[in-house]
Amino acid sequence: MEALLSFPSSPSQTLTLTLPRPTTNPLLSFSQIPLRHGHRLPSIRSAISRTKKEETVETVKKNLENCYLLAGISYKGFTVKQFQDLRRSLPENTKLIVAKNTLVFKAIEGTQWEALKPCMTGMNVWLFVHSEEILAAIKPYRDFQKERKLDGNDFTGAVFEGKFYGPEDFKKLETLPTRAEIYAKLLGSLQGPALGLVGTIQAPARELVMVLKAYVNKLEQEGGK
Repeated sequence: MEALLSFPSSPSQTLTLTLPRPTTNPLLSFSQIPLRHGHRLPSIRSAISRTKKEETVETVKKNLENCYLLAGISYKGFTVKQFQDLRRSLPENTKLIVAKNTLVFKAIEGTQWEALKPCMTGMNVWLFVHSEEILAAIKPYRDFQKERKLDGNDFTGAVFEGKFYGPEDFKKLETLPTRAEIYAKLLGSLQGPALGLVGTIQAPARELVMVLKAYVNKLEQEGGK
């Protein structure tokens, strides 16, 4: 569309100018984009929210790699400073992640960690343990909990070797022998009478694997002398 403007140039003549009508830049306006009835364009905020959720799921999946134990801790009422202090108290081979239950379950669904489903209620912070030393990973939180008198912020459950441990079962995890204790005990059995060897073979798979590793290391050390 164009506009016509006329100006008298003389008593007998008229000068006509043609001016283009301003147009709307389609890149700066959504009015050019056809929308279905009742539909709205997705907001930038929702797109960012969706991206953050996807990143959280990927973070959880990444931390499940080489993970020996995954536990939930009730963190309702925690202050920012308490979180910071707790993170500093944990060993390097553990990771503390705040994530919604729905996102964590999406990451663990279809894996051995899905056994953690009973924990998917309330407000949880998630403890990933990347070490066989389970007691050493759990104890710092127990000490922190006792020192700050956080009786209501207990473990909500954990999965270890594919098995779910509820809050009432945590004593079993907290009394697991350390690697050094297992090595000493089972190596003594191997060097003892046949009865001790039978007891070793009947030990849980985890302990049997560890003692075999220790025995191989012992043989290698003796061979290097």
